[in-house]
Amino acid sequence: MNESKNVIISSKYSVEDKVGRILAFLEEVWEKEDAPLKKYVNSKGETPFQVLISTILSLRTKDDITYPTSKKLFEILKTPEDFVKIDTKKLEKLIYPVGFFRNKAKTIKEVSRIILDKYNGIVPSELEELLKLPGVGRKTANLVLSVAFGKDAICVDTHVHRISNRIGLVKTKNPTETEFELMKILPKEHWGKINHLMVAFGQTICKPVKPRCKECKLKDVCNYYFGKV
Repeated sequence: MNESKNVIISSKYSVEDKVGRILAFLEEVWEKEDAPLKKYVNSKGETPFQVLISTILSLRTKDDITYPTSKKLFEILKTPEDFVKIDTKKLEKLIYPVGFFRNKAKTIKEVSRIILDKYNGIVPSELEELLKLPGVGRKTANLVLSVAFGKDAICVDTHVHRISNRIGLVKTKNPTETEFELMKILPKEHWGKINHLMVAFGQTICKPVKPRCKECKLKDVCNYYFGKV
């Protein structure tokens, strides 16, 4: 594991020890806590294209809205061709009430058209190509790579960025910095699952407001608990 100036570790523990403890407890929380995400972790779609579309829909939208909406949507529309052909207004109605549904409908139709025209209907499996698609940032691209293609990729959303900094794994200003710093300290076999583990942790224990610190087994290695964040 590589260290950098943006990785913050308590002097009492080595990087490996702290990372190991955090990962073990995140796994425990996933098993024991009733995180909302657990209901939908396997509901992102059956194909890479559907995973991409459901991830676009999920941006700034709660899981309990995104994934039931995605499920109903994919019962009607399944392929890029389907999304290109449908009227934008009809698509808006199908994806409502996801956040920014009008903008997302336009984005999804454009993404579908590009995948058909440029990639022969096949979602690209490389980060650089995914990032060329409208509405696709590193978070979305990495989630698609991880979930749809089984590649080693770290998806950093608000939970992962917040918790990584709150605990003291990293000291970063934005999710992109967090992604690259976590790549230096997390074993690759954990890259693909760190997102859902931290999201569940953030939904149940390490909440944005009033975190359950007294119940958390990480408080002795947590910067936030000791008032350092």
